[in-house]
Amino acid sequence: MIKQSILSIAVASSLLLTGCQTTHQAAKSSETKQNFQPVVATPVDFGGENITLEQAMAHPDWLGRQPESAFWAADSKTVIFERKQQGNELRDTFSVTVDTISGFTPNQVQLSQLHTIGADDAIYSKDGKYQAYTFEGNIFLKTIASGAITQLTHSSERESSLQFLLTGELSYRIDNTFYKIDLATGRSVELVKLHLSDEPAGLKEPSSYIAKEQHKLIEFVALQHKNKVDKQTRAEQLKAQNSTLANNHIYLGKAKQIFDVSLSPKGDKLIAVIGDKRTWRDEGDIMPNYVSQDGHIESVPARRKIADAKSHSSEVVFIDLSKQAQTTLAYDTLPGFDEDVLAAVKKENAARDGKKYESKKQPRDINLLRQRGQDAIQWNSTGEQVALMLEAWDNKDRWIATIDFAKQALVSQHRLHDDAWINYAHNDFGWFNNSDTLYYLSEQSGYSHIYTKPLQGKAKQLTKGQYVVSDLTLSKDDNHIYFKANIEHPGLYEIYRVNTQTNQRVQLTNLDGMTDYSLSPDESQLLLTHSKIMMPQELYVAKVAPNATATRVTNTVSEAFLEKKLIAPKIVAVPSSHGEQPVYAKVYYPADYVEGEQGKKRKAVIFNHGAGYLQNSHMGWSVYFREFMFHSLLASEGYVVMDMDYRASKGYGRDWRTAIYRHMGKPEVEDLADGVKWMVENANVDQQAVGTYGGSYGGFMTFMALFTQPDLFKAGAAIRPVTDWAYYNRGYTSNILNHPDVDPIAYERSSPIYFAEGLKNELLINAPMLDDNVFFQDVVRLVQRLIELEKTGFETAIYPVEPHGFRQPSSWLDEYRRIHKLFKENL
Repeated sequence: MIKQSILSIAVASSLLLTGCQTTHQAAKSSETKQNFQPVVATPVDFGGENITLEQAMAHPDWLGRQPESAFWAADSKTVIFERKQQGNELRDTFSVTVDTISGFTPNQVQLSQLHTIGADDAIYSKDGKYQAYTFEGNIFLKTIASGAITQLTHSSERESSLQFLLTGELSYRIDNTFYKIDLATGRSVELVKLHLSDEPAGLKEPSSYIAKEQHKLIEFVALQHKNKVDKQTRAEQLKAQNSTLANNHIYLGKAKQIFDVSLSPKGDKLIAVIGDKRTWRDEGDIMPNYVSQDGHIESVPARRKIADAKSHSSEVVFIDLSKQAQTTLAYDTLPGFDEDVLAAVKKENAARDGKKYESKKQPRDINLLRQRGQDAIQWNSTGEQVALMLEAWDNKDRWIATIDFAKQALVSQHRLHDDAWINYAHNDFGWFNNSDTLYYLSEQSGYSHIYTKPLQGKAKQLTKGQYVVSDLTLSKDDNHIYFKANIEHPGLYEIYRVNTQTNQRVQLTNLDGMTDYSLSPDESQLLLTHSKIMMPQELYVAKVAPNATATRVTNTVSEAFLEKKLIAPKIVAVPSSHGEQPVYAKVYYPADYVEGEQGKKRKAVIFNHGAGYLQNSHMGWSVYFREFMFHSLLASEGYVVMDMDYRASKGYGRDWRTAIYRHMGKPEVEDLADGVKWMVENANVDQQAVGTYGGSYGGFMTFMALFTQPDLFKAGAAIRPVTDWAYYNRGYTSNILNHPDVDPIAYERSSPIYFAEGLKNELLINAPMLDDNVFFQDVVRLVQRLIELEKTGFETAIYPVEPHGFRQPSSWLDEYRRIHKLFKENL
């Protein structure tokens, strides 16, 4: 439970601001303060202009084009970042030296010099002398002390998977072949070539009667066969006896594909995870593009639906390069590998159909658990140990497993089981640099926290509490793990580090907002990407020290944005009718609102954020910046606007995340009802004058609210909405609702199309036709359902050229004009 007392921190923070109308002038002036202290907004008119709908929905270039993709250069003194060009989608690259006293001046890196700056995924030699990276597929080596750069490859191939080997050589991969380069001579040697085919068979001797007789009777046939055998034998002898030839071929089988492969630091072992060849579009569908380049209707391939997804398993293959031998490792050493974890669900569904289900054990399908930005196969520094992160196809188990090379078997080091589903985030893991100790994140306590585990010892929890830890970075000496967390308040993220021996936690930043970080290569500084509710992200640097002063590096926010009058939201804790933990929400009060006011009731709107598992009531700049400005516009017109982190949202722990398991749309709508109640009791809102809207998952919630609690909202707008979860993708939906062939009950009680008869009030449906995320088909099917139910009061707007995330400002404007009109006419 997140304690109510935390709210006092929120109120005290300037980022939570009072519900007043202000320009950004105050925020702008505060940025010059070296300690970056927040400024409390006051209801003062600084002479700025009110935001308009046209400006709010304009191309975001007008905000100033904030820094992107920032990283440290090898010298730990230079920061590299990108910035979008005005008026097109190209990016320019900039470098800025951050160890000067006189101030920072970013300099544009010319195209001819882009190969010199390094890369975000650059690697470093163990002695710290060299940095290696790829640029446009070629490999570069930088001597850090001198800055000298050597181009090691110059080809049209795409080299990847760089690694400094313990021998001092540098390994890399092209397609499915691994090489190593001698850095002294530049000589490149092939280590192994992986083939997705069966091993070629030798020439067969004639076996059938007529074949044998053919060779006996026809001399030419026998001679041709002998010549082929001689040629093959000579080729094999040449490879075996001549060391100048590469002869390291591994055949993984035909109709296979490689999901991941990793070479050991010693260069003597390889772990490959393979499976049957398939693509995410297998058994997929198409989307018609009616506004194509050539004027004809274009059939655009689309992903398959979860209803069409087939269970599959991967194989973990250990390859001993010294022996050119491969072994497929069994999963039967993993605890729970054969458990019927869905027995209760299957029994419930069978009973509904008048059947009985008998539970039995059988091997589960298991695959790699891959998290963006992290390798799912991790070698220790000596190359003697390797760990893999695996997950069950049914989403109920995650294992961190090592390999006993002597026994050629997987060994479970940690099993995380969740009766709902394993989170796709918070799966960081790796090895200590100087010992056979693993570190990892786990939600086993109910919140994502850091654990360590020696290979032969017990696990130890390093962080504890009702907060969420993410983004781990281990120090070179293994003494500290750096991380991001929301310790002070669910919506406030700062950077910390914890001592791996003493568990002592130290706060490194105190910026009040949303902060991400990157540790410099020499571990002396933090590169911070920081934003506030009212201010887009900028770059800062700070020394690695408790509550160190953060110094601003970039200044990209436009004058046009800073001069706009915008309503600053206040974050409140809405009491829940369904649990002790409150529902955190942003509230935009009208510009003329007076606390405790009586008299004429206010109209109100609740915004439902998308994704489900996303946090929007935080203290940083929102990905919903257009909606933020729209909400400010509504508040300036007298609306109270609420933006809730309903159950299922990110940042509040495991139980909050999984509250929607097998019944999406019920807990969230209950939270919306609590939000309406709170506004009626605390913001002078007329209960009969409340609307709601949202996109994607938020559109789904709009449907569920209007269909299942038809008196809750007077009007609603559903944007790019899900109407039937059986039509959505597998990766997202199977976590929450299992699979429709296993758990149809969950799908039917979670899909709006089954509740369409409940529509009573006004509904606007906005649907992009080229949506490859939530298919246009979703809206088409629901509209037909509403027609057949003879419903009135609903309208549909289509956007022929738009995908899930709109690209054209004209489409954004049209969409929000319709939403604005809906609320204006019906509230």
